[in-house]
Formats: sequence, structure tokens, C-alpha cells
Amino acid sequence: MNLSTKYLGLELKNPIIVGASNLVTDIQMLKKLEQAGAAAIVYKSLFEEQIQLENLEMHQEMTDYNERNAEMTNLFQDDLYEAGPQEFLMNFAAAKKALTIPLIASLNAVYDETWIEYAKKLEEAGADALELNFYTAPVEFDVDGRGILNEELDIIEVVKKVVKIPVSVKLSLFYTNPLYTISEMDKKGANGFVLFNRLFQPDINIENETHHFPYNLSNEQDNRLALRFSGLLYSNIKGSVCASQGIFTGADVVKMLLAGADAVQVVSTIYKNGPKQITKMLEEIEAWMASRHYEKIEDFRGKLSRAKLKDPFTYKRAQYVDILMKSGEIFKKYPMR
Repeated sequence: MNLSTKYLGLELKNPIIVGASNLVTDIQMLKKLEQAGAAAIVYKSLFEEQIQLENLEMHQEMTDYNERNAEMTNLFQDDLYEAGPQEFLMNFAAAKKALTIPLIASLNAVYDETWIEYAKKLEEAGADALELNFYTAPVEFDVDGRGILNEELDIIEVVKKVVKIPVSVKLSLFYTNPLYTISEMDKKGANGFVLFNRLFQPDINIENETHHFPYNLSNEQDNRLALRFSGLLYSNIKGSVCASQGIFTGADVVKMLLAGADAVQVVSTIYKNGPKQITKMLEEIEAWMASRHYEKIEDFRGKLSRAKLKDPFTYKRAQYVDILMKSGEIFKKYPMR
């Protein structure tokens, strides 16, 4: 079977991309993922906020003991300086050299000028494409949604002007109308969209009465929203669509392709099952295609998108209307006791 697909203008040998995570910072793991069949890899995100915190920590350590006595003004040599993103960029370049498949950079900056600066540096380090990792966690009541969107649209516009590589946007679902948001970003030149970002939420330990931030992997049912919006976006935007979250098996990939996605990103299934899961997923996709006599992905991609369905309500329903109408069947399957 021909599993090749096009994402962000990149020719991929299949639709499975390994998403950004700590997994990909290990060169040996990168090679295993490529050998298992990954078509591309998104490198761990460059977070400007983390760099700022590291710089602040270094500054505090270097100045804590200043002026402790008359003979000592500085414990450290004068030529020490903050590394900034240099270590990250060096590791990214090494990862790029180790792979023959595309390596996509992921970026989350804070200031307009650093979005531009880091985007340029990642392109220079060899990135085949750039994924802008957008997320906003509003904690102020006087910040409106339109202001946040305008800032993100401006970032896309300026980044597209300074780099030649394709630029995608990884989005959260927390927009009033994700379709409008994606349409506006598409008009600004974004080459693709990753649906959706999995944001970490605080939890509370009731024994210690403290906050903690658990590392939660996605679940197998978490792909429904990506499926819905892939089906709605198909043939309605210029950019590519990449489905993310809750994609564990070859069947999950097929669902996303039928809805209209160009590719998928996987992370949790690699953590749970190892790199060989990619090989298994590809085999499952091929077996499904063979059973239906599909020779290539384009034979069925988007077949179950809104653009190709006669039923106008499939992607419109968000409540239990259909279930309520079939309540008799539900009660037969799940009898009350």
C-alpha cells in the first residue's frame, strides 16, 4: 500500500508523526522511532519561559554571595554568561543530523521579538518546519478573547515573513469558535494546524493541601474532538490538518484520515507501548486498506468529512439528541438495575 501523504508541503512516507515530548531528546530513541516507521518527528518545544527562569536562577546563584567581605566581590569569573537557547539549539542540530526523516521544531515564546529571533535560530539549526505552540491560560478578568487572537495572528504574520520553512500552529480548543480562529490563521499564511494541544492542569493533593501538576497521558477516547474538527476543516482551508491526542492504534489513524486529516501526531501510545507500536499501527493501516482495496491514502481521505456527507447533522450535533431518540436501544444495551 502507498501510505505517503503531504503535510505542510513536506512529502511524508506515511501519516504518523511523533509529537513533541521528552522522548525525542534522546538520540538513540530518535533512531528507534525512525526505524519503527515514524514519518517525521516534532522535537521537544523550546519554551522561552523556561529559559528565562534558568537565567534568573543563574543570576541569583552568581550574585548571592557578592560583597560578603572586604576582599571578595565576586565568586565567579567575569566571562560567565547566560547560555540562553544555545544548548537547546545545539541538541536540536545534533538530532537533525541523526535523522533522515523531517525534524519539526516546536516553539513557545513570550515576546514578539523572541518569537522572531528563535524562529530564525531554529531554521538555521536545520528545522524542516516550525510548529508554533500557542497556549494562553488567562488569569486576568480584563483580557478579552479577541485581544489574545489578534496577538497570535500577528505572531504568525511576522514569523512567516522571517523564515522560509513551513509554519504550523498547535492549538488548544479553548477558543470561542475554533473554526473561525483556524480560518483567520489560515488567511495569515499558517501552513497547517495541529488539533489539539494537551494542556497541563493543576490538581490538589487533599492530604497535603498542596497543588501538584500530574503528568497525564492521553486516553483512547480523547481523539473525538480532533476527529470532529478534522471533518469540519477538510476542503475548507488551505493549510494541512494534523490530528493529535488519543491516537493509539492504526484504526485511530484511519478514522482521522477518513474525517479529512492529512497526518496524525502520537506520543502517549509510544510511552505506553514503545517505538514498535508505530510499526504495528502502520501494519494495521495497510491491512485495513487492503481489505477495502484502497491503494493509497488519497483514495479515502476525507470520505467521511462534512464536505462529502449528505447528512448535514453528523458534525453539527453536540448534545444527546440522537441518543435520546434511540433511548430504547441504549436501555437494552445498558439495563438499569
